[in-house]
Amino acid sequence: MTSGIGGSTAQAEFAELRPWPNPAPAISRRERQARLARARELMRQIGAEALIIGAGDSLRYFAGVPWGATERLVAMVLPLEGAPRMVCPRFELGSLEASLGVDAEMLLWEEHESPYELVARAATGATSLAIDPALPFFAFNGIAKAAPALTLLDGAPVVDGCRMIKSPPELALMSQAKAMTLEVHRRVARILAPGITTGEVRRFIDQAHRALGADNGSSFCAVQFGQASAYPHGLPGEQALEEGQIVLIDTGCQVQGYNSDITRTYVFGEPSAEQRHVWEIEKQAQAAAFAAVKPGVPCEEIDAVARRVLVQAGFSPDYELPGLPHRTGHGIGLSIHEAPYLVRGDKTPLAPGMCFSNEPMIVIPDKFGVRLEDHFHVTQDGAAWFTQPQPSLEKPFD
Repeated sequence: MTSGIGGSTAQAEFAELRPWPNPAPAISRRERQARLARARELMRQIGAEALIIGAGDSLRYFAGVPWGATERLVAMVLPLEGAPRMVCPRFELGSLEASLGVDAEMLLWEEHESPYELVARAATGATSLAIDPALPFFAFNGIAKAAPALTLLDGAPVVDGCRMIKSPPELALMSQAKAMTLEVHRRVARILAPGITTGEVRRFIDQAHRALGADNGSSFCAVQFGQASAYPHGLPGEQALEEGQIVLIDTGCQVQGYNSDITRTYVFGEPSAEQRHVWEIEKQAQAAAFAAVKPGVPCEEIDAVARRVLVQAGFSPDYELPGLPHRTGHGIGLSIHEAPYLVRGDKTPLAPGMCFSNEPMIVIPDKFGVRLEDHFHVTQDGAAWFTQPQPSLEKPFD
């Protein structure tokens, strides 16, 4: 019988939750300056004389501004020399100044004016402009028309080159987010009971993340019972829990923008022989992928190692089912999915400071799926877990 599952209530678990003790420090102004310096090094390597970063995770990374992209252009133009230049609607100036984490020159536009003309002005003297890979097409197109003499370059080598290597302060923020989510996993397992719905579980998870101090509750939450677990991202509609069903919960939160993303799979009641067998193979694949991590190893090799475990157990070597229908893992940081990726074809060499999920899910069509997902960061001689993997099927939590 599975231990640590059921036997409590949402009210009892909430009563014990408190804001996270000793929260990780915020990213400093000094670190953001170092990020800009590193971006300039990478710009020189690709022949870019300026870089544009639009609102979104990368603007938060470089400038501390936690805004999402809208139809109004908000962006940072970084020249090789001199202060960054912020292009922003004039009416947003106060909000921008309150958020900005670097010193910058302000270039403001009114509602009837073209922000792309300001981008061209911000890039004065440059002949080439590297483009944030997440910049919307309409903004790219506007810049191309406003500054036809500029050579527009792919900015991914600069943006990804900076963001894929996490600093100790970033690792600390991610560690906090992941520890918080694992604590929520422990708590939600205790409130499970026959008939509880997936919606009730999702609401508890969101409220528990909020109680611990996550930025905005759950950043996402997938709760899947029984056959719905055979679909990596679940099925629409509510499900009610029954004895003997697989429970797959995948959720995360943000701490100062940095993400967690943890999945636990266990059985409500007595596991069947097939459930036990598949869970054990999943555990072996996750462990093998972790053990293969070393600086210099190509990202795709970690995916290949996990798949070799599955092939030895009789599953498909590719994406066919039963087997693993997706990549083994993804990079994570300010974006929940970011470069590089543990997938065939990604030859990026692993390097200290890179952070990844490890989740080689096994799907048995029309029956159930098992996904164990924890995250690790690459060290000088291997890998280190942010959260310890699930100990066993019968004992999901220490």
